[in-house]
Amino acid sequence: MQALDMAAWGAGDDLTGLTHHSDHGSNYTAMVYTDRLVELGAVPSTGTVGDSHDNALAEAINNLYKTELIRQRGPWRTVEQVELATLECVWWWNNSRLHGELDMHTPIEVEDASYADQKSGQPAPAGQGSP
Repeated sequence: MQALDMAAWGAGDDLTGLTHHSDHGSNYTAMVYTDRLVELGAVPSTGTVGDSHDNALAEAINNLYKTELIRQRGPWRTVEQVELATLECVWWWNNSRLHGELDMHTPIEVEDASYADQKSGQPAPAGQGSP
């Protein structure tokens, strides 16, 4: 719930249009959590039980996180070290790392371009390469 509230705060407490996809874990299917999602404008979504295909992107990100950060920079002495390194890694991922899936742009560049297109009233170009 804290992570959701932090994300909501960062988005001005408006997650309208966001689809929050998760597994069927009790923390994600709890009424208080799904009610909070709806209150923020997000649409809760869960995949089918026992189907790992819905979770492929999350598993790929988790694998990169473990391979590129946890195992390479460890051993870790405290949870705080892992938390700070994770914050740095997330910032780098979103602001500096070029993504092939985004035509070698950063996620923040693509997001900024999307918002600029919305404000200008011009439709964003379909497909990749639109920042």
